[in-house]
Amino acid sequence: MENVVYKKKRFKPMSILSAILSYLALLIVAFIFAFPVIWLVLASFSKQGSMYSFDGFFPQEYGIDSFVRLFTDTGSYNYPKWFLNTLKIAGFSCLFGTFLTILTAYAMSRLKFKSRKAMMKITLILGMFPSFMGMIAVYLLCTQLGLLNNHWGLILIYTGSAPMSYMVQKGFFDTIPIEIDECAMMHGANKFQVFLKIDLPVAKPMIVYSALTSFAFPWSDIILPQMLLKNRDMWTVAVGLNQLTDSEFSRFAAGSLCIAVPIILLFFFLSKFLVNGMSAGSVKG
Repeated sequence: MENVVYKKKRFKPMSILSAILSYLALLIVAFIFAFPVIWLVLASFSKQGSMYSFDGFFPQEYGIDSFVRLFTDTGSYNYPKWFLNTLKIAGFSCLFGTFLTILTAYAMSRLKFKSRKAMMKITLILGMFPSFMGMIAVYLLCTQLGLLNNHWGLILIYTGSAPMSYMVQKGFFDTIPIEIDECAMMHGANKFQVFLKIDLPVAKPMIVYSALTSFAFPWSDIILPQMLLKNRDMWTVAVGLNQLTDSEFSRFAAGSLCIAVPIILLFFFLSKFLVNGMSAGSVKG
C-alpha cells in the first residue's frame, strides 16, 4: 500500500496582503452605503426632533417620541391615513400590473402575429423617453375623465404603464422550450391550458419579479401622487413626508423607516419563490 504524502499549503505574504486589502476595501464600501441608513435609524429616535439639535451627524438625546407622534398626532400629518392610501394604491397596482405584464410578455414571446416586431421596437423606443415628459398629458386626461383626487386614477396609470417593461419577462419566456408547449398540445391541451398549467409555473420567478417591481414603484413614487392628489386626506406617504419641515426631521426619519418595512418584508417573503421557482419545471407523467 503506497504512502500518501500530504503537503501543507503555504500562503504567500503577497496573497495574504492582497486578501486583507480586498476585505478592507469591501468593509469601507459597505460602511459608505450603510452609513445613511444607520444615520436615518438613529435620527428617527431623536428626542428633540429637529435637525438643528443634532450633535454633528447624531442626535444629542434618544427616545421614541417621534414614533409616538407619527401615529397619534394626526391633526396636520395623518400618517396612518397616508399609509393606508399608499398600501391601497400599491397593492391594486401590483395585482393588475403583474397580470397585464405577464400576459403581454407571454403574447410577445409565444404568439406570432402581424406587426409583432414593430410593436416591440415602438415600446423599446418609447421606453427611452423619461416618464415625466408625459405628465402634462396625463394631468389633462385625468382632468377630463374626473380622476383628479382619485386613487383609482393613479392605479389605472400605474397599471397601464406596467406592461411597457415586459421585455425582461419576455426574455424569460423565450428560454422555455417551445417543444414543451407542442408536446402538451399534441396530447389535447389548448393554448390556455398550456399557459396556465405549464408555462406559468415555470415562470414563477418572473411573476415574483414583476410583482415586486409593480409594488415598489407606486409605493415610493412622489411625482404622480403630488400632481394628481390635491386633498390632504388622499395623499400618499411620500407626498405627506415631503411636507414635513426641518423641525420635524425625526418624524420624517421615523416615517421613512415605517414605509420601508413592507418592502423589506415583501422581499424576504417572496425571495424563496424566486429561488425555488428557478428550478421549477413542467414534467409530463
